[in-house]
Amino acid sequence: MAGLVYVLVVYPREAGPGEGRTVELAIEADMSARELAHELEAEGVVRDAWLFSLYLRLLGADRALRVDQRVTLADDLPPAEVARRVARGLGPRSINVTIPEGFTRFDVADRLEHFGLMQADVFVAATADPAILRQLEIPGETAEGYLFPDTYTLRDDLTPTEMMSRMVRSYRSRTRQLERRYADRLVELQEQLGFGMHQVLTLASVVEREAAVPDERPIIAGVFLNRLRSETFLPRQRLQADPTVSYGCRAEPARAPSCSGYRGRITRAMLQDPANRYNSYRHAGLPPTPICNPGLAAIEAVLAPAQHNYLYFVARGGRRHHFSATLERHNEAVDDYLRSNE
Repeated sequence: MAGLVYVLVVYPREAGPGEGRTVELAIEADMSARELAHELEAEGVVRDAWLFSLYLRLLGADRALRVDQRVTLADDLPPAEVARRVARGLGPRSINVTIPEGFTRFDVADRLEHFGLMQADVFVAATADPAILRQLEIPGETAEGYLFPDTYTLRDDLTPTEMMSRMVRSYRSRTRQLERRYADRLVELQEQLGFGMHQVLTLASVVEREAAVPDERPIIAGVFLNRLRSETFLPRQRLQADPTVSYGCRAEPARAPSCSGYRGRITRAMLQDPANRYNSYRHAGLPPTPICNPGLAAIEAVLAPAQHNYLYFVARGGRRHHFSATLERHNEAVDDYLRSNE
């Protein structure tokens, strides 16, 4: 098992044997994957023909090449990139990839790289490329929120734009019915808070990250909507959601001094830092972008929230929360939680 992990996960990312020398390679239609691997070793593009041939077999590419082609390679490329560049002849492989609810665009990128589909940093850059966002008609600064969580059958020759397009199409096709079902509610949110579907999606992303159990999503959505509308909740229109702070430190670590050295644990300094644009303790309203890619249930929770007067919630164990309408009762619930964990 360890050997298989090495060949599929570690080996594909290792640097090539050379220092960047360009290699032009002619691939003939009747060349086998094994023959190709030996040719690449002879040209100094791969270190070990046997290992590269095994990698190609595990990719499902161990069959005769179908077309004559010429490819441009470099002798410092990692095996994954070499395989990608010659994949036209070997034929693309299809891989089932599951993107869970609540994944960020960074998590999606890491998963795509894990399956050898593309480099994570390339995908992340594409999700913030203004030209791609315009092409896909995504409002805002990034594609966060629009990479719909689902199981996709993906070819390994897809470009980042094509990959994003698949996910955005899935988002739009899956949310269209919700928009029709809750058309009156969307009008109400527009009149009350200036919300369109992008704002609904943004708030749903916060709900997705806060709710640990499904039945609490509508309750938490109701809390956030109450905070945005309340005349008495102070500071006014502050979501005060920890996941927004965490996301800002991951998405824009250089912007906020408090994010230095962030490893997933929120500090008091982070909660107080206004330099973090996503800090919903210091900035009113919604975060600048969604903070994850929420599922349908979280989106529906914002469109059909539980009706209550809660403004506060705190963990109470078992991944659930205690909800309160007043600060006094909330503080009592916090004390109860702290005592139970002493």
